[in-house]
Amino acid sequence: MTDERGKLNRREFLKRSAGVGAALVLGTAATAASYRRILGANDRVRLGFIGVGNRGTQLLQAFSQFPDAEVVALCDVYQPYLDRDRGKVDPRILDALGNLVPKMGEAFPAGVQRYKDFRKLLEQKDLDAVVIATPDHWHALQTVMACEAGKDVYVEKPLTLTVVEGRKMIEAARRHNRIVQVGLQRRSSVVYQELVELVRSGVIGKVSVARAYRINNMWPTGIGKEKPANPPEGLDWDLWLGPRPYRPYQYNIAPYKFRWWKDYSSQLANWGVHYCDAIRWMLGEEAPVAITAIPGKRLIDDDRTIPDTLEVIYEMPSGALVIFGQYEASGGRPFPYGEIELRGTLGTLYCDQSGYRIVPSPDGQFQHAEPRLQAMEKLGIEQDTTADHVRNFLDCVKTRQKPRCDLETGHRSTLFALLGNISLEVGSRIEWDAQKEEVIRPKRANRLLHYKYRSPWKLG
Repeated sequence: MTDERGKLNRREFLKRSAGVGAALVLGTAATAASYRRILGANDRVRLGFIGVGNRGTQLLQAFSQFPDAEVVALCDVYQPYLDRDRGKVDPRILDALGNLVPKMGEAFPAGVQRYKDFRKLLEQKDLDAVVIATPDHWHALQTVMACEAGKDVYVEKPLTLTVVEGRKMIEAARRHNRIVQVGLQRRSSVVYQELVELVRSGVIGKVSVARAYRINNMWPTGIGKEKPANPPEGLDWDLWLGPRPYRPYQYNIAPYKFRWWKDYSSQLANWGVHYCDAIRWMLGEEAPVAITAIPGKRLIDDDRTIPDTLEVIYEMPSGALVIFGQYEASGGRPFPYGEIELRGTLGTLYCDQSGYRIVPSPDGQFQHAEPRLQAMEKLGIEQDTTADHVRNFLDCVKTRQKPRCDLETGHRSTLFALLGNISLEVGSRIEWDAQKEEVIRPKRANRLLHYKYRSPWKLG
């Protein structure tokens, strides 16, 4: 397939690529229509949804398209979301969030139970599984408690807020023999499944740098500035805070804007986890050996507690550098195509869930002046990866097989965000022991591997 200089034969590449792609497409989950033909009522998976705001509603819709997914319980700390009534949402929230407030109004059978407290939902005996789409600081507790209650779990990314939480979740799932799928849906993308094969087989040569960015120009006012206020009617603020320290309510924390507050999330966790997961998967890497987070100058005048400009550099065991940048005070595309760039010795890959382009790398100084491979691309792939990820979870609940993104996989990818935030917090490069899951140096960073939960919450 390659000549003496490593050039790729295009015919062989396309033949292999087509074969891989066809196999992956055939191996993906069947559509809702095909399942409707082959499944009966006795095959249904009975589901409870914890958190039915923006992402929770998207998952509710994704599950509901499959006839073997039966919604039997809903849970949310905000009453209008629980009632599925957009007309009851506080006008200040509607004005600030716009279409991030779900439309709702779905028709559910009269028997669907509704809870503000997720613990009551977990007591419901006829539930097979729960779907967790709450703020990040809740994922660990709710997953562990769901496993203890004998429920399988679909939990949104990022998996956790701390390193310790992730390991505790894995232990709980194993102890109670539970199926847990983490919502990193690129694991169900036929494009990324194909690229894993291609990149690892050396199509673009040895990769030295991989990059991805979160670019969203929020200058000048970002999430705004707010004073402490009474929570909107129907919001249980104490339960929303859960294990985190008590603080007064602010309209630019919940709902949704918690992602700009380090006590509850971060954009490194929100977006970086998706990209770092796909990158480490394609590269066949487990974990970084060192991490350096570099914050930029703060330009946005708002209440956020995370930077508006950030770069994190991950040093991988192979020697490759993985770079994630968060640019929220500027706009524009970082690449000519796609969401991720992999720079190899033979060529550069640009990709996203709809396809990829491979651009040959011309020879540099003192090298032969000819392309090392031919340009190639596969574009226009249409796939609902969330639906296929959900389908994989439903199948695994029935077969008890490992899902595409199990807890160990989700934990390893979430660590990229958590370690970047730790480096940011201590203000230095940190060295990481992936086996012991502790910081080698500086030792003081290990105090950030977990935090003390607010009473009465305890983790396993």
